[in-house]
Amino acid sequence: MSAPAAASPPALPVTFRPSRTRAVLYTVGIAQLAALTAIALLLPELSGGERASFVATGVLVGAVLLLLGRPKVVARQDGVTVVNLTTRRDLAWAQVLRVNLRAGDPWVHLDLADGTSLPAMGIQPGIARDQAIRDARALRELVDIHGAVDHTA
Repeated sequence: MSAPAAASPPALPVTFRPSRTRAVLYTVGIAQLAALTAIALLLPELSGGERASFVATGVLVGAVLLLLGRPKVVARQDGVTVVNLTTRRDLAWAQVLRVNLRAGDPWVHLDLADGTSLPAMGIQPGIARDQAIRDARALRELVDIHGAVDHTA
């Protein structure tokens, strides 16, 4: 059986994000906010403060779920931007040496020229393993193509 032909790299700019995971997080966030708000409004024995605390809890949980849906990796002509839960890092192509997604990894790791490794949570196998593998391969190919050329000249 022959190996499949290599696909061409995606056109830049391209954004990699865990779309299915985001859809689940956003759906759960909306559903829990609606449920807690309905409980707050429908239970007559609750005081105003108790009602407010139900809604505030729904908003807080929703905010955490939105934060969990934030990660992405954006590949542009001039480099890569990695957005994780609370951080954002812009990298030139030459700074990224390798894209790793090993079996059991929760997300891609980028090996950087300074000897460190940067988690890139925007590509995660969670509930869409095949998509994460395709995205990791596409990012790896982009790093191979753009990292070898100095675009600053």
